Amino acid sequence: MNVYHVDAFTDCLFKGNSAGICILDKDDIKDELKKQIAAELKHSETAFVWLKNENETILRWFTPKKEVDLCGHATLAAAHILWEKNYFNKNEMINFITKSGNISALLIDDMIEMDFPQLFVNECVENELLNKAFGIKPIYTGKNNKRYLIEIEDANQLRQLDPDFELLKKVDLGAFMITCKSDKSEYDFLSRFFAPYVGILEDPVTGSAHCYLAPYWSNKLNKKKLIGFQESSRTGLLKCELREKGRLKLSGKAITFYEGIMNEKNI
Repeated sequence: MNVYHVDAFTDCLFKGNSAGICILDKDDIKDELKKQIAAELKHSETAFVWLKNENETILRWFTPKKEVDLCGHATLAAAHILWEKNYFNKNEMINFITKSGNISALLIDDMIEMDFPQLFVNECVENELLNKAFGIKPIYTGKNNKRYLIEIEDANQLRQLDPDFELLKKVDLGAFMITCKSDKSEYDFLSRFFAPYVGILEDPVTGSAHCYLAPYWSNKLNKKKLIGFQESSRTGLLKCELREKGRLKLSGKAITFYEGIMNEKNI
C-alpha cells in the first residue's frame, strides 16, 4: 500500500495541516484496519482513497480515534497526491464519493479547488462552562448537534487562547470553532479549531470548519469571496467562495513531505 504525508493548505513544509494518505488501488481494507493505521500515523486525519474502478473513487477520513464525516485538508491532500503521482491527469477533475456526498476537486495552476457543502449553526445562549474553559466573553455563540461556533472581539486574544481541556470535556459538545474579524488586511477572518471529542485538542488548519465560517462571515461582511487564516502554531490559508445551491468552493495548496510503502505482510 502506498502511503504519503502531505502538508495541506500551505506551500511550505511543516506549515498547514498534515494528513496521511493511503491509496488502495486494488481492494478495500477493513474499517478496523483503517482505524489502526490512522492511530499509528497520528495525523489529525488520514485519508483512505479506494480507486474502486474508473468511475468510482471512494474517500474516507479517520482521526486517530474515529471516522469522521467530512474533512477538508485530507481531501486536499488526497487530490494533490492523485495528480502528483499520475493516478489522474492534472487537467482532469476528481470526483470523490464520501459520507458527505460527492466532493469534486480541480487543479487550477497550483491551486486545488474543492466543492464542499455550506454548513450552519443556530444562535444560542452562551455556555458559561465553555466561556470559562476558553477564558472568553463571546459576541456570538451558535451551535448545531456537532459543534459550537464562537465569535470573539479581539484577534490577539484568539492567538493567545489556551483552553482548559478538562473543563471542555464537561461541555455538551466536543468541537469548537473560535473566530474573529481579521486585524490583517490580507485576510477577512481568523479562526482556531479545537476538537477533543475526536482526539484532536487543536487542529492546525480545518477545511470543514470553513464550511461554517465562510457562510457566517459572508453574511456579516456581505462578501461572496473571502480569505480565512487559521491562527494555529502551524497556520494555514484558505480561499473561500460561496456558490449557488448551498455549495462552497474551498481552495488551497499542498506539498508532499514523504512517501513510502506499507508492508502489507505485517498487517
